[in-house]
Amino acid sequence: MVSAPAAAKQGPIASAIGAPDDLSITATVRTRMEGIEGQFRPTAARSDAMFSVRSTMAAEYDAGPVRFGGELWDTRAYGEAANSSITTSDVNALELVQAYTRIELGNWATGAGAGRGLLTVGRFTMDIGSRRLVARNRFRQTTNGFTGIDLEWTRHGGARMQAFWTMPQIRRPDDAKGLRDNRVQWDLETTAVQFFGAHATLPHVLGGTLEGYGYRLAERDGADRPTRNRRLWTTGLRLFAPPAPGNWDHDLEAARQFGTVRRSSSAGDLTDLEASAWFLHVEVGYTFKGGWHPHITALLDGASGDGGRAGQFGRFDTLFGARRFDFGPTGLFGAVQRSNILSPGWRMEVTPTARTDAMLTYRALWLENPRDAFATTGVRDATGASGRFAGHQIDARLRHWVVPGLLQADTGAAVLLKHGVLRDAPNAPPTGNTVYGYLDLTLTL
Repeated sequence: MVSAPAAAKQGPIASAIGAPDDLSITATVRTRMEGIEGQFRPTAARSDAMFSVRSTMAAEYDAGPVRFGGELWDTRAYGEAANSSITTSDVNALELVQAYTRIELGNWATGAGAGRGLLTVGRFTMDIGSRRLVARNRFRQTTNGFTGIDLEWTRHGGARMQAFWTMPQIRRPDDAKGLRDNRVQWDLETTAVQFFGAHATLPHVLGGTLEGYGYRLAERDGADRPTRNRRLWTTGLRLFAPPAPGNWDHDLEAARQFGTVRRSSSAGDLTDLEASAWFLHVEVGYTFKGGWHPHITALLDGASGDGGRAGQFGRFDTLFGARRFDFGPTGLFGAVQRSNILSPGWRMEVTPTARTDAMLTYRALWLENPRDAFATTGVRDATGASGRFAGHQIDARLRHWVVPGLLQADTGAAVLLKHGVLRDAPNAPPTGNTVYGYLDLTLTL
């Protein structure tokens, strides 16, 4: 669905200026301190730390069946190493991520009859399904944005269809100096990169909710912007039931990807390869009644890698998905994603009070294809001689509302215990195990 800014209801800012009921205004400021030791990336700083600030302000005017909205994001980073691993996922200064017109369709008074819908035109963010392939980012300091048109239709009973055509916003600046300087530069949208598709939801199927989707990413080189000319179809199914005290829950998702892609974005690489890739997520959990409502989950994630075979490409592309909820913190960390991975594990979540929650996750890590780079690390043994095993990852998170609804603290840590390919591959950095930690403070106004 097209996602609204967090806390879309009236906040302290709107109350302070006496905004009318049909005008909502919200803002957030999140500061983050994070640091990493024992870098896993081959060329990035072996030790790095960063202070970043993400500020957002959103407004929406409700004119009855038509709404007009916009949202500014400003994310800046300070103190990082000269050869830091930061990217446009960490810095995007002063960007109008959303600027849309939204039209209500159908019967919104009761939700009965044929159904109701929303037509959105302009710049917007999207959360679709599990958010593994299309998401408005939460933990990441910048977010995915799209420019185009989106139609959502929900029938009485909960069946839902979404169809969209967009140009993904290409975050800028994307050069190292521009990122270090927090340079303000308007994000780019171009018909050279188009993303469109459809997503359907059917409730009450096999004890849960069934989702099906098909997405198309069509990319070509632009002026001074070489690409891998990805022309990918991604089709998938998901069956899930959410957690509830005293009940089992599950989340099963599988996707196949096919089309053409080039192995690199080099201007001299003009060879289209036949793409064939897959992704799988399995989780089964149980929530205990009473006390802290412990939720225990068994996990399994897999995604194909590329073996370097002539004329073929096998690495799964995670498109515009989020990964913190599956694979731990990103930022200066973010070792794992849905590419060239086989990873079983478990997770435990507890909620001691209405203001506090905590999570602990363990994963074992293997490469699906030993000849490809492991996940996002860039560590690779093209011969496959370093094997498939990469190590273990443990991450933990604690969140607490210091002032409910206004100020939240979020702190966490992750340890990557390197083995096999992460130690033995030709380009593996001799840095020992990776340790990462962060502290967020988020003010919501």
